[in-house]
Amino acid sequence: MTSQPTSSSSAADSAVSPPPSPPVAPAARSSSPRRPTGSGASSPPRPSRRTNTPWVEQFGVTASYRALREAIRGYYRTWYPLRAEAAALLGLNPGAGRVSKLCAEPRVALAALEGLLAPYRSSGRLTLLTEHRPVAAETEGDTVRSVTLEDLHGGGRRTFSAPYVLDATETGELLELAGVEQALGAESRAEFGEPHAPERADPLNQQGITFCFALSHHEGEDHTIEKPADYDFWRGYTPDFWPGPLLGFLAPDPRSLEAVPRTFVPNPDTDPLAVSADQSADAGDKELFGFRRILARKLYRDGHFDSDITLVNWPLNDYWLKPLIGAGEQTAAEAVREAKQLSLSVLYWLQTEAPRPDGGTGFPGLRLRPDVMGTEDGLAKAPYVRESRRIKAVTTVTEHDVAVDLVGPTGGTRHRDSVGVGSYRIDLHPSTGGDNYIDIGSVPFEIPLGALIPRRTRNLLPAGKNIGTTHITNGCYRLHPVEWNIGEVAGALAAHCLDEGVEPHQVQAEDKRFEAFAALLDRAGVERHWPRVRGY
Repeated sequence: MTSQPTSSSSAADSAVSPPPSPPVAPAARSSSPRRPTGSGASSPPRPSRRTNTPWVEQFGVTASYRALREAIRGYYRTWYPLRAEAAALLGLNPGAGRVSKLCAEPRVALAALEGLLAPYRSSGRLTLLTEHRPVAAETEGDTVRSVTLEDLHGGGRRTFSAPYVLDATETGELLELAGVEQALGAESRAEFGEPHAPERADPLNQQGITFCFALSHHEGEDHTIEKPADYDFWRGYTPDFWPGPLLGFLAPDPRSLEAVPRTFVPNPDTDPLAVSADQSADAGDKELFGFRRILARKLYRDGHFDSDITLVNWPLNDYWLKPLIGAGEQTAAEAVREAKQLSLSVLYWLQTEAPRPDGGTGFPGLRLRPDVMGTEDGLAKAPYVRESRRIKAVTTVTEHDVAVDLVGPTGGTRHRDSVGVGSYRIDLHPSTGGDNYIDIGSVPFEIPLGALIPRRTRNLLPAGKNIGTTHITNGCYRLHPVEWNIGEVAGALAAHCLDEGVEPHQVQAEDKRFEAFAALLDRAGVERHWPRVRGY
């Protein structure tokens, strides 16, 4: 039994009661001790000729995750009027965004996911309850006996019992409900000796959240939204560690912390087939419109789309004034409301005050796209949550296991019980404790099964970014391919334990039992070790 993410989106969120006063920015804590030194194409898809082919297209993800990526590309090839040369690319990037080799619309990703699940739903082996949240868990000793879910709309409740419970929530909500030993926020430097950890532990020091939204641009039209209630606050807000107002195109480079100007050029004339997305060579975030573009009009037949579509998940709309987790429901609700107001304020600023390349101000032709996000207010259905509650695990992954500065570009811990791999820089966004970016090199790493095993609880398994990492190493283990790998392994482990009559702790601790489980993962296409590659 897995739990669905709990956050939902609705324009009604801020209409339940009169809006509170604009948020008050806390004093920022100095971060200096922690600063890092369907197109009709007749030919089969062909590989891209670019030299910087990403690992994700070659190795380093599970077979099922690769199937998802190919299902997304297949949807575009089947149903969208792609140019023949675009459809023929094996590594088709429908949005030609520079943040990833696969940038796509939410509705297409959802269709691909539903397609992968369809046979199991049709056979009755899978029941999917959307827009529910866990509200209670019954435990007996070290075992979770049941979980109660609540319908977000009707309020009805249903209680489920199962031999195993998997927590796939964005914030690790079942860990709290079931009383599972957990970590939250930043550990102290003394706990694990991590160089980038703070001197003192702070559970409420969590990475900022972001309410993403989609935009298109229509020259000569005016789609300016109503001025957001908190706009004046956000327009005047300058964080202590920022080089200027938050609503501006000057922001820190996450890796160097130097002030770097960003540009914003809607609907560029460049050929999207010439765009290369390689995070190891270029973060790609200096031109914002193309950074997270999810639909590039020039990849499709002339005249079908009158604008590109881009996703706004930028330094400008990262929210870090209040923690989402651990400070109570009222604080969490305030954080969500204020984060939404920040994102809407970013849009209003872009439409009315942002400097244009021609010397003017404002892009009134920017159109908010509720149809793309599937919401009334045009914002994402839930905030992008970078940091969750984390289990106190049999194995805790620390900075000493993965940081390039500590282990070298080809080093890193090799785990006896590896159940997957991942690769990304240790990337922490500004936090509710007043920290600036912490962005440091990480080696291609392994996922130890011990990080999925709670120290005490016998039948609850983490299935996302709620595994045994730290505040620091969560920064590289929080990526979507890694979360997918973790969730897939958690499900496979529960099934294996039922089939074999054993418990997860036994599988992790006993070599022969682990070898049997590892063989199952190997057959399923779960890559558990890297070839010799370097970190970045």
